Amino acid sequence: MFEVIACSVADAVAAEQGGADRLELIADFAVGGLTPPFALVREVTCAVKIPVRVMLRETENFTVTDEAEKQRLCETAKKLAALPIDGIVCGFLCGEAIDQALLTSVLAVAPQLKCTFHRAFEELSNPIPALSQLKQYPQIDYILTSGGQGSQTQKIHCLKNCELAAQPEIKILAGGGMTDEMIRMIKENTTIRDFHLGTFVREPQEFNGQVDVRRVKAMSELIKNVEA
Repeated sequence: MFEVIACSVADAVAAEQGGADRLELIADFAVGGLTPPFALVREVTCAVKIPVRVMLRETENFTVTDEAEKQRLCETAKKLAALPIDGIVCGFLCGEAIDQALLTSVLAVAPQLKCTFHRAFEELSNPIPALSQLKQYPQIDYILTSGGQGSQTQKIHCLKNCELAAQPEIKILAGGGMTDEMIRMIKENTTIRDFHLGTFVREPQEFNGQVDVRRVKAMSELIKNVEA
């Protein structure tokens, strides 16, 4: 499965034309992605046929302490559930642990939506044991992670361990600074076949670049070619 970050209708259409299987729709790419406007969600779901997952995040912080913000997140999730989307992308922490109370509240108001737990996962003090907690939520079917800090070899080792611990309920979505070289290394050393790309498929390869059909097509062929 090949997921591409989209920030606009043009991004979404280019990603679909290039062969992406799914979109992660966000606003404010430079800060890691925040919830996009509802109007944009509607426009994108009308413009493409591939599944769309929408970021649910008000601020850069993974830890939410403000009760009003928690309430707004739940209200936003409920409104998103009324739109024709595949799921949401979120991740809430309490210190270096999962904020299970907030995660439970958010998923409860959007029971029909699937969920990707995003790169807040990398901030956990004990990510492998935390996987057993995330498995308690049937809606969570993907965890987005780059493999954390360290060298490429260390990242791949982490991804492999996470993959083994997450099975069979959850799949690892490798993303965050992904390149063609990293994708090849992951495919050679793990059975992960789900990838998430952002700046690498944009032109220019920056947060404010636009999704490029040719770059998406090249990465789609790399990801889906089992011999690559």
